[in-house]
Amino acid sequence: MQFDFVKMGAPERYRLLLATVLPRPIAWVTTRNAAGATNAAPFSFFNVFGSDPATVGIGVGSKGPAEPKDTRANIRANEQFVVNLVPFALAQQMRVTSIAFPRDVEEPKEAGLSLAPSMRVGIPRIAEAPVSMECSFMQEIALGGFGLVLGKILMVHVKDEAVTDAARQHVDAEKLDLIGRMEGGWYTRTRERFEMPAIALEDWKGRP
Repeated sequence: MQFDFVKMGAPERYRLLLATVLPRPIAWVTTRNAAGATNAAPFSFFNVFGSDPATVGIGVGSKGPAEPKDTRANIRANEQFVVNLVPFALAQQMRVTSIAFPRDVEEPKEAGLSLAPSMRVGIPRIAEAPVSMECSFMQEIALGGFGLVLGKILMVHVKDEAVTDAARQHVDAEKLDLIGRMEGGWYTRTRERFEMPAIALEDWKGRP
């Protein structure tokens, strides 16, 4: 079956991408508006893009024509944000923060989450999150109704019990127990893994 994106409308393309690009990591982004209210919202068009500079990219949509979502508006206003990652234990709280609350409602309070101060930005992080990345705004690339927000990672918080060797930056992924976004209302856990070590060229050339 072929799907011609040239002929399809944006909603149809969106649905097919959500149903095929799986699983997608979730950026649980905290920001602050001009009044000082803390916003939290999840986005699954997200990943990291390089380490020098360490860069995150988040695709953030709009509420309507020329009306960016609160997260985009807040990042534009103060050029800081925090990307928190979502563990299975906080899946329901993340779900609550995805509700389309009015602009002045603080989603962390609605979801019963605690906030902790960041060290390099003025935006709080979600205290219960196993990983939080403090970020400064780099640039926004307009993609139709979406904006690709790029941020520079300044500080990463990882819960102590998940760090197995801090000097070597070794982290136990199973203890993070992160979730990923699937299609529709489906999600997946990341504890079920399989290992495939990289193949050295010399080993490939010397195979039987």
